[in-house]
Amino acid sequence: MNIFQIHNANLVEIDEKPFRLEREIQALFEGNLQMIMGLTLVRSEFTIKNKRIDTLAYDEQANAFIIIEYKRDKNISVVDQGFTYLSLMLENKADFIIEYNEQLKKNLKRDDVDWTQTRVAFVSPSFTENQVLATNFKDIAIELWEIKRYANDTVVINELKKSRSAESIKPLAQQNKELKRIADEIVVYTEEQHKNDSSEEIAELYEKFRAGILNLNNEIEIKPQKFYIAFKKDNTNIACLELQKKRLKIYVGAKLGTLDDGKGIAKDVSKIGHYGTGDYEIHAVDDSNLEYILSLIKQTIQ
Repeated sequence: MNIFQIHNANLVEIDEKPFRLEREIQALFEGNLQMIMGLTLVRSEFTIKNKRIDTLAYDEQANAFIIIEYKRDKNISVVDQGFTYLSLMLENKADFIIEYNEQLKKNLKRDDVDWTQTRVAFVSPSFTENQVLATNFKDIAIELWEIKRYANDTVVINELKKSRSAESIKPLAQQNKELKRIADEIVVYTEEQHKNDSSEEIAELYEKFRAGILNLNNEIEIKPQKFYIAFKKDNTNIACLELQKKRLKIYVGAKLGTLDDGKGIAKDVSKIGHYGTGDYEIHAVDDSNLEYILSLIKQTIQ
């Protein structure tokens, strides 16, 4: 990606300023982990079973541990290393919980963690085509994040998205006993899974809301979770959609008392247990209120 600065109506290209050390990248991420990835830092340089993890983080929304590794060298197999770390975590769950509790002074229990949501993220200035292709499976728990620094101290961070047509890694995992064990235990939720668990009518309705929400802002990202599909901007859920058989539940990511709902269709669920985030719940069985509901969701975008 080329970065330009406007100078006297002309574009002046800003040179890239490469990172000299992996530690520089690590310091930037760990110092801004919530802003970049929406994660809580647990420990830097966590060593277990003679393996050193660059960054151990926790996803409070998914209730899962995340391992982050930083790379300046392209000549690595991110799949092999990623599965090694996933296996390490799944075989030593208690150690990760103890580290979390000691570092954050909390009382996390084994059953509080959704181990199926465990994942590994690699961060590097660039990845090879082979590395990108090797992780382009819809259900592989490995993420790739690119980071580049420029001469004017601008930093560009980009998560490499998997294609919507990405295939499943499970057929390949059948050939390797260890990969199969990990692939069977870890679940990477997708939009297709949620749509398949609903009805054809609700799946079609979801697609209409999906398109409408994405049109509200070009920075909105989709993050399927275990019980719902989150629509995020700046790592904050603006809406969560739960696909059921006969209706679509929509949770608007607004605090109680902050939503201007003239029609009064949003229900207060601030004191009621629910899967999605946000204090307002809306039920949709058709698209009759589509534009109005989108206007409510738009209020949450900063």
